[in-house]
Amino acid sequence: MQSAVERTVWRKSYSVCRLELSAEPDWRWDSPTWRDVPAEVLDHYMGPRPIHFPRTEFKIGYDDRSVHLLFRVEDRFVRATAARHQERVCGDSCVEFFFVPGPDSDAGYFNLEINCGGTVLFHHNREERRGTRVIERRRCESLVRMHSLPGQVEPELTEPVTWQVACTIPYDLLAEYVAMRPPQPRDIWRANVYKCADDTSHPHWLTWSEVVAPRPDFHRVRFFGFLCFL
Repeated sequence: MQSAVERTVWRKSYSVCRLELSAEPDWRWDSPTWRDVPAEVLDHYMGPRPIHFPRTEFKIGYDDRSVHLLFRVEDRFVRATAARHQERVCGDSCVEFFFVPGPDSDAGYFNLEINCGGTVLFHHNREERRGTRVIERRRCESLVRMHSLPGQVEPELTEPVTWQVACTIPYDLLAEYVAMRPPQPRDIWRANVYKCADDTSHPHWLTWSEVVAPRPDFHRVRFFGFLCFL
């Protein structure tokens, strides 16, 4: 008999649309650029079911130079204390994009974590939690970001608030760490999307594609879903 950790799970898939972004993109959720891009909701969780389960949605698009991420979170108990890139943003109100720029993980995977104030942690891992390479802070500045809340949110906001963050990931940055080419129609990447808030008054660990593990752990590559480029 299989244990709960070994049982088969259904890995989600998402269709990634091509986008035409202007020199100054409009990052509003329902802007003409993003209006027809499909949205997905994070409806799985790790650990005990959280008392506070913020509705977390994302959209993903791409063009010839970059992949573009847009998140919207209907939240409470929000904070952002990490002041510099590569600090521990997962303790804050945070969304995360773990991905393999291709169909398999032989060359490792990236974990991009963005708190509600736009501060990022960005690593490349050759294996799960092993062979980690920290991307230089100056290179993190090449990630174009938008955030609707201030860079610092402290003390914690306890009232309901909807916040957004967006991030553009250039392929030339990824190519410094793995052999890859810009995605083409019908290409497949592996990925999962997460929401966490480890050090807030209401911690939670939400996932898009289900992860079955004895404790919260986002570094579970075999549970990544599929990004299907159109």
